[in-house]
Amino acid sequence: MEDQLLAFLEFLTNERNYSANTIAAYRNDLSQFMGWLNTNFPEINHWSNISFKVVSEYSDYLKQQSYTASSVARKVAAIKSFFHFLLARGMIDSDPTAKLDSPRVKKRLPQTLAANDVERLLEAPSQKQSPKNLRDAALLNVLYATGMRVTEVVSLKVSDVNLDASVISCPYKDNLVRELPLDEQTQTVVGNYLENGRPHLMKDKTETALFLNHRGKQLTRQGLWLIIKAYAEQAGLGESVTPHTLRHSFAAHRLNSGTELREVQQLLGHANISTTQIYSQLYEEQE
Repeated sequence: MEDQLLAFLEFLTNERNYSANTIAAYRNDLSQFMGWLNTNFPEINHWSNISFKVVSEYSDYLKQQSYTASSVARKVAAIKSFFHFLLARGMIDSDPTAKLDSPRVKKRLPQTLAANDVERLLEAPSQKQSPKNLRDAALLNVLYATGMRVTEVVSLKVSDVNLDASVISCPYKDNLVRELPLDEQTQTVVGNYLENGRPHLMKDKTETALFLNHRGKQLTRQGLWLIIKAYAEQAGLGESVTPHTLRHSFAAHRLNSGTELREVQQLLGHANISTTQIYSQLYEEQE
């Protein structure tokens, strides 16, 4: 049974291109399911022997634990995806999860910052003019001005920035590129970083990454998160602010200022407009 689980994880890695964090979540959820099976149904030695009754009992077991509804929904979804994979690959003849209901999860509205709180956060690095602070000022401004995802921001190259045209080219999935406009403030801050900050952080002249860490290498996702956390605390905004908070704030503020929903969808790179509509709901509830 372990072999089929490993085959599924390889499928998610190689064919679905899921991130390491997502793969780890699938592995943990499915390993937990296997552990429960070994304890409660030790006679089961193949995935084809698992019935709807068994997976239904496991779903009930999860609901009785101290998990949140979203955690239970994620664990059930992982199991359903796994059995869909087994059926598609001919490893089982029927899917025991086909009629298994996923727990209903109330969709939480995204957390956003008020405009004045965003301003405080963006100003936090300007207390010093070190190369690191110039980088951080550019980083925060780009995050809020464009609404880019964490991975997109840390993956930017210097060549993606066109200050003369006031745009950043943001490569994302399926080799697509979003042309994202820069406001005057962000254009100035990024230009200052490129001229006075990045050259002092650069150790290798062949390095193409836009945002560099103290070793002169491409800034990592984790490094970006730590930077946001530090400046959020410095600005008195609490520990709950993340890079995605700035993405949410960008979208909500754009819609609130009159930008069309379709345009915000394109700026964010959402495949479906329904994903973008949640930001409209946010402001409808606040009015």
